[in-house]
Amino acid sequence: MRSRTASVPRVAGVAAALLGLLLSFLSLSTPAQAAPTGFRIENGRLLEASGNDFVMRGVNHAHTWYPGETQSLADVKALGANTVRVVLSDGHRWTKNSAQDVAGVIAQCKANRLICVLEVHDTTGYGEEAAAGTLDHAADYWIGLKEVLTGQEDYVIINIGNEPWGNTDPAGWTDPTIAAVKKLRDAGFTHTIMVDAPNWGQDWQGVMRDNAKSVYNADPTGNLIFSIHMYSVYDTAQEITDYLNAFVNAKLPILIGEFGGPADQYGDPDEDTMMAVAQQLRLGYLAWSWSGNTDPILDLAIEFDRTRLSSWGQRVFNGANGIAATSKEATVYSSGGGDTTPPTAPGTPTASEVTSSSVKLAWAAATDATGVTGYDVVRVSGATETAATTTTGTSATVTGLAPSTSHTFAVYARDAAGNRSPRSATVTVKTSPGGSPSACGVGYRVTSSWPGGFQGEVTLRNTGTSAINGWTLRWAFPDSQRITNLWGGTATQSGSEVSVAAASYTATVPAAGSVTLGFTATRSTANPSPTAFTLNGAACSVS
Repeated sequence: MRSRTASVPRVAGVAAALLGLLLSFLSLSTPAQAAPTGFRIENGRLLEASGNDFVMRGVNHAHTWYPGETQSLADVKALGANTVRVVLSDGHRWTKNSAQDVAGVIAQCKANRLICVLEVHDTTGYGEEAAAGTLDHAADYWIGLKEVLTGQEDYVIINIGNEPWGNTDPAGWTDPTIAAVKKLRDAGFTHTIMVDAPNWGQDWQGVMRDNAKSVYNADPTGNLIFSIHMYSVYDTAQEITDYLNAFVNAKLPILIGEFGGPADQYGDPDEDTMMAVAQQLRLGYLAWSWSGNTDPILDLAIEFDRTRLSSWGQRVFNGANGIAATSKEATVYSSGGGDTTPPTAPGTPTASEVTSSSVKLAWAAATDATGVTGYDVVRVSGATETAATTTTGTSATVTGLAPSTSHTFAVYARDAAGNRSPRSATVTVKTSPGGSPSACGVGYRVTSSWPGGFQGEVTLRNTGTSAINGWTLRWAFPDSQRITNLWGGTATQSGSEVSVAAASYTATVPAAGSVTLGFTATRSTANPSPTAFTLNGAACSVS
C-alpha cells in the first residue's frame, strides 16, 4: 500500500540533543490520579484493571487498507502476540472505517484474546504532509465511535492519531495534543489514551520528551501513555537507551509503538537494542508491520501468510527478546481473574540425531495448573541466551547450526496466561563436520535490478540420496553487494561474507528436492555473481 516512513533527516547532533534533554526529566514525578475503569497508568506503568502490569508485545496491522484480511489477528495471536495496533481512517485521507467495522475489529481482538490499540492514520505527518488531517478531526472521529468504545476499557486503548506532526515546526505538536486529550476526556472517555510523537513519530528533536510532563498533567485522569516510533534515527544503542530511560526515570509511561529493523535509504535501525532495552525496562513494543507494505522489506509475514515469515518476521517473533519468548497474555482473558503461577521447569533436554547443522532435543514435560501451551528452546552462552525455536510438544529440532561446534541448549515452558517457567538444566552437543561436496547444488540469478540495488534468487538443491535436515548456506559476494532483506532463511553478513540459516519451513530439503531463497540487496555499478557456495561447511556445485 505505502512505504512505512516519510523523509526523516539524519541530523547532526541528534545524540547530543537527546542526551541534553535527559537531565531535565530526572527530578520529575508523576502525581497521584484517580484510577479509571479498565487499563490505567500508575507510577509510570500500564496496569490492567486487575492491577497486573501489562507489557505490550505485538505488531501493527494495516486494517484500513486491507479490511478483507480478517485472519491476520488470529495469525499474530498464534505466533504469540498479546497486542495488535490496528490502522483505521477517520475519512479525511482514506475511506472512513465505520462504527460497525470498528466494533467488528474489537470483537475479533477479543475473540483472539488480544489487546486492541486503535489508531487513526490520517494525521500522519501533519504540517509537512499536505494530505494529513488534524488531531482535532481525529478526536471527533473517536467521539463519533463512543457507543462502540464505551465498555471496552479493559480491551481497547485509543491512539488518537498516528505520527501527528512532521518535521516542520514540530514544537507545534504540544498544544493540539493537549487539546485532543482534553476533548476526549470532556466527552466522557476513560480509556487509556496513547499519543504519538512529532517528527514522523521519531521525536528526533526531543519535543515530546521535553513536553511530556505538561501533556501528561493536562489529562485529568492521568491515564495517558506516550508512543515513540523508532526507525533509522535510532541506529545506536546510546540513543535508544537514553530516550527510553528518560521517560522511565521521570515515571512517565512510554512504549515503542512502531519500530523497524531492516535498513532503508535513511539508515539501519538498531532493533536488537530496541527489543533488549524494552525487555529490560519492561516496556511495550509493537513492530511495523504484519503485511501489505509497498516496500515488502517491512512485511513481517509474506503476503499475509503466517507460515511464511520474512527474516524481519522471524526476528520479531522468534529472535532474542522476541514476542514468542517475552509475551504474556492479558489477565483479563485468563480464567479466575488472572493466572500468575508459572509452570514447573521442563526436564533436562537430551540430544539425538546430531548432524553438521542440526540437533533434535527432547525433554520431560512441565506441569501447570491450567496447562502448558508451549516451550521455548534457547541457546546458552555464559549469561547470554538467544532464542532457538518454539514448539507445542516436548521435542524440537534446532537447525542452522555451525558444523564442528559445541552448542548449549535449555528449555522454558509457557502457559496460556503467558507465564514462563524456570529454565531447565542445560545440555551441550557438538555438531559433526560438514558433509560431502557432492551433496548439494546451488543456482544463483539476479531477477531484477535498479540503480543501486537488485533482487536475487538462490536455489539450493539436494543432490544426495537422503534428506538434508537443517542447513547453513554460505557464500561471498565478489563486489560490494550487501543484503537488505532475505526470505526463506535468516541472513547475516560480515563484509562480503554471507551466511544464511534455514527457516523452519525451508529446513528440510528432501533427496532430489530443492528450496528457493529470495533477497534484495544493494550494489555498485557492477553486480558480478558469487562463484562458490558451501552447505554446512562443504562445497556445493554451482550452476
